[in-house]
Amino acid sequence: MLRILTTVVIVALNGAFVAASEPRSTPERTILMKTLGGRQFWGDVAFQSGWRIQQHVITKHYRLLDPQDYRHQSGTLEDCQAKLAERPVPPMKGKAAVLIHGLIRSSKSFEKMRKALEEAGYTVVTFDYPSTRADVKVAAEYLRQVIASLKGIEQIDIVTHSLGGIVVREYLQHKPDQRLHRMVMVGTPNLGAHIAKTFKRNIAFRMIFGPSGQQLATDSQYVDSLPTPDFPFGVIAGARGKPHGFNPLLPGDDDGVVSVDSTRLPGASDFMEVRCLHTFLLRDETVIDAVRRFFESGRFRKDGEPQPIVRPPAIAQPE
Repeated sequence: MLRILTTVVIVALNGAFVAASEPRSTPERTILMKTLGGRQFWGDVAFQSGWRIQQHVITKHYRLLDPQDYRHQSGTLEDCQAKLAERPVPPMKGKAAVLIHGLIRSSKSFEKMRKALEEAGYTVVTFDYPSTRADVKVAAEYLRQVIASLKGIEQIDIVTHSLGGIVVREYLQHKPDQRLHRMVMVGTPNLGAHIAKTFKRNIAFRMIFGPSGQQLATDSQYVDSLPTPDFPFGVIAGARGKPHGFNPLLPGDDDGVVSVDSTRLPGASDFMEVRCLHTFLLRDETVIDAVRRFFESGRFRKDGEPQPIVRPPAIAQPE
């Protein structure tokens, strides 16, 4: 186990060096080149029909990527905006689905769901942010900029995985976009992550999962301070379907990473358990069908009543 964690740390540090050393060219000297798309050191700040402007979380410079992850510009934000304006990028309209990945993941984890939502008529916004290098507040600011950039879009639905749901709740603290329609939170530790509490003092855990891993701990009080969405949202939890889940370190049933109870954010208009591990939730056909149905109708199941997560009754204060 220690050898695996050490290997991951070395890879991450090498990635930081490569990303930081990327040339910050002027408009006249830009070299068209293929990139890895920006996974752990870049955050999206603008999206237009598959084109993305990203900011490096360490050096703070920007780059412009096309839908195939080729870099067309690097430098200031204004440089990238000007280059994007020169490209024959079609305008956007109608409804968009914003896909927000979890900790140490990327938008590539949504590939199967992305195709399904495109077939359903959505402009799919594959949002990437440096989940292991920045805290949740920084990630939420990237998200705010991307949502604001969706010119021409009239309706915005959101699907999140794991930490992605916490990023959205942080974003909601500061004047969220009025076009938000519905959201599905998949495997999100809305009440805090017990496993993060267990390992948060571990050096390898801190190096790999970064500041956001610390914020997810059940005893950090950060997650408890975040607002509940004031628009319709549903919660999907991975589960084993038994009193004890896949992970013996977690209380009750779980998906191997997040306990079922931790996903249950009061106020959700529907709730569903799916027999699936955390990592594979986004590829599960039941999950994908449920997301599409919720966006369309506000419910997960084709048959049967919704299962809302009821808020606990308020405690009367003595006069």
